[in-house]
Amino acid sequence: MQKKQAIIIGSGIGGIALSIRLAVKGFEVKVYEKNSYPGGKLTEINLGPYRFDAGPSLFTMPQYVDELFELTGAKPVEYFRYTKLSEVCNYFYEDGTILKIVDDNEKNDEIFSSVLGEKPGFFLKFLEKSELIYKITNHVFLQKSLHRIKTYLNKKTIISFINIGKIGIFKSMNFANETFFKNPKSVQFFNRYATYNGSNPYEAPSTLNIIPHFEFGFGTFFPEGGMIAITNSLVNLAQKHGVKFSFNAPVEKIIIENNIAKGVIIKGEKILCDAVISNQDVTNTYRYLLSNSNRPFLKNEPSSSAIIFYWGIKREYKELGLHNILFSENYENEFEQIFKNKTVGNDPTLYVNITAKLNKSDAPKECENWFVMVNVPHDSGQNWDILIEKTKASVISKINRILKTNIENFIEVESVLDPISIESKTGSFAGALYGSSSNKKMAAFFRHSNFSKTFKGLYFTGGSVHPGGGIPLCLLSAKITSELIK
Repeated sequence: MQKKQAIIIGSGIGGIALSIRLAVKGFEVKVYEKNSYPGGKLTEINLGPYRFDAGPSLFTMPQYVDELFELTGAKPVEYFRYTKLSEVCNYFYEDGTILKIVDDNEKNDEIFSSVLGEKPGFFLKFLEKSELIYKITNHVFLQKSLHRIKTYLNKKTIISFINIGKIGIFKSMNFANETFFKNPKSVQFFNRYATYNGSNPYEAPSTLNIIPHFEFGFGTFFPEGGMIAITNSLVNLAQKHGVKFSFNAPVEKIIIENNIAKGVIIKGEKILCDAVISNQDVTNTYRYLLSNSNRPFLKNEPSSSAIIFYWGIKREYKELGLHNILFSENYENEFEQIFKNKTVGNDPTLYVNITAKLNKSDAPKECENWFVMVNVPHDSGQNWDILIEKTKASVISKINRILKTNIENFIEVESVLDPISIESKTGSFAGALYGSSSNKKMAAFFRHSNFSKTFKGLYFTGGSVHPGGGIPLCLLSAKITSELIK
C-alpha cells in the first residue's frame, strides 16, 4: 500500500517534531523551508570567533524532546545530551539587591525570606499553587485540542472545568502576585514569567503562574553544544526515519480545491499530498499562502517582540552566569510602553544570556558571548532604526550602572535583531515572538486551532497556534496536531 503523503511548510521546532511523529505513523513526510537552515528561531549565528544561540535560550521540560527519540525506539542519550543547571538565574535590581536563584527550592525560599523579607515558606507555597494550576490544566489545555467537542466529553476535562476557579483565570497575574507577596521585588520576580509567552502581567490572567512550575518543578537545563543541538539532533532523527528536508524552498501557495488542501506550489511546481501542515505563522499563512480564502478574525493581539544585541565581549564578568536579568525600576510602565504606547521605554528590563559560561568554545579565552534581549512591541510601523539606537543607549547605561563597568569599551563584535528582521527571517507576523499574547482571560480558547475549520486536510503547528509559543509548547503543538491527522 502506498504511504500517505504529508507536506510541512517550515522547519521550526514544531514542524521538525511533527515530521518525526508523522513518519512514525507511516507517512511519507516532506518539509519545505524557505531559509538555508532548519530551526526557525531555534538556530545560531557566528560573529568571528563568537557563537550565539540566535533565539530561545532557556531549556525546560526536556522530556518532550526525549519523547521524540523514544517514539522511534531510539535512546535519547545517543543523540542528544543535556545537563541540569545548579545555578538557575541571577536577578539584579536597581537598588543593588541581587538574587542568585539555584536548583534548590528550599534554598530559594531562604533567599526570598532573608533578602526580600517574605515569610518563610511563602516561596514554596507559591510554587505549590503553580503546580496545582499545572495539574488542573495540563491534560486539557496543553495536551489536547481545545477546538474539538470530544476534548470536553471526558471525565478529566469535566474535573478541570469544575476547578477552573482555582487556576486564576478571572484575575490578573500581577493582582494575584501582589496579593500573595508583600515585597514589590517578589511580585516583579514572578510577573516576569508573563514575558515567557510575550504577555503583559498586568492584563494576562494569573493562570500564567503555571509557568514557574516548568522552571522550578521540572528544572532548567543546558544542551551540550548549545540550544542549536536541539534542532540538529531532531533533524538528524527525522532524516534517519525518512523525512526529506528541502531548504531554500519557499512555498508560494497552498493548493485548495473544493475546500480541500491538495498540496503546495513551489517555484511554480505543483506538489500534491494528502495533508498540508503549516509550521509558518498562522497569520502569515492566511495572508500569503491562502490569499483567496476566508481569513479568520484572530481575536488575540500579537505578542511582544524583541530587540536582541549579540555582543562579543573582550572580558569576563564573574558576577554573571548563564542566565541573568537586570530589572527595570518601574515594571508597570515598561509594559505600558510596550503594549499601550507601542514603543520602548527609557528603562527596559534586560535579559543577558552567556553560553560561554558553560560552553567555553562559544567565545575566545577570557571573553564572553552576550545575548542581550529587550522586550519590545510587535512591529506596527515604528521607526526601528531610531528605537534600536535609543534602546542600545538605555541597555549600555543600565549595564554600566548595575555592574559598575563601561561595557561599550569591551564590545568587539555586534549584530542586532529587531521585529522587522525577526519577521523576515522566521515569518513571524509583525515580528511577534510567540504569535498571540495571553492578555485576555480566555486567551487560551482564542488561539487558532491546530486544524482548519474551513479546509479539509489543512493543519497548523508551532508557536502561533494552540497551545502557544516557546519550545515546550511548540513540541506539544506538534503532538496535538499529529493526533488530528489520521
